[in-house]
Amino acid sequence: MTDDTRTDGIDADDHANADSTTMTDTEIRTDGGEELPNDGEIKMVVAMVRPDKLGDVKQALAEIGAPSLTVTNVSGRGSQPAKKGQWRGEEYVVDLHQKVKIECVVADIPAQDVVDAIVEGGNTGEKGDGKVFVLPVESATQIRTGKTGRDAV
Repeated sequence: MTDDTRTDGIDADDHANADSTTMTDTEIRTDGGEELPNDGEIKMVVAMVRPDKLGDVKQALAEIGAPSLTVTNVSGRGSQPAKKGQWRGEEYVVDLHQKVKIECVVADIPAQDVVDAIVEGGNTGEKGDGKVFVLPVESATQIRTGKTGRDAV
């Protein structure tokens, strides 16, 4: 029997020329696991957006299946210009603008998908639209169950 003769009915040349389109869609990994979002880490996505864009951001996050979020009313300043006003004859400057802080901790959803959803929902194209930050989460514990790590998220 030569090297080109196979008992499974597949020609050796056909086997050598097989490409990924003839294989199944699952990738065989040497570690036996599947690829986890965020390289298996827990991430916290923190965003400051305009209050009037909160509904759009929540809708965009729901569409990608973001599991939970925390919303806080905050004020701050960045590239958005200060506003001058007058009240009872006194002039004042408003340099702290009202924003909404959104925090979303993710383990099973890619953090970049959350960032993209927030940017899509919060964008007006004007100064003061906000910022998004992605932070690593060192540990997590669910109070009710005591679960830790990815299971707590």
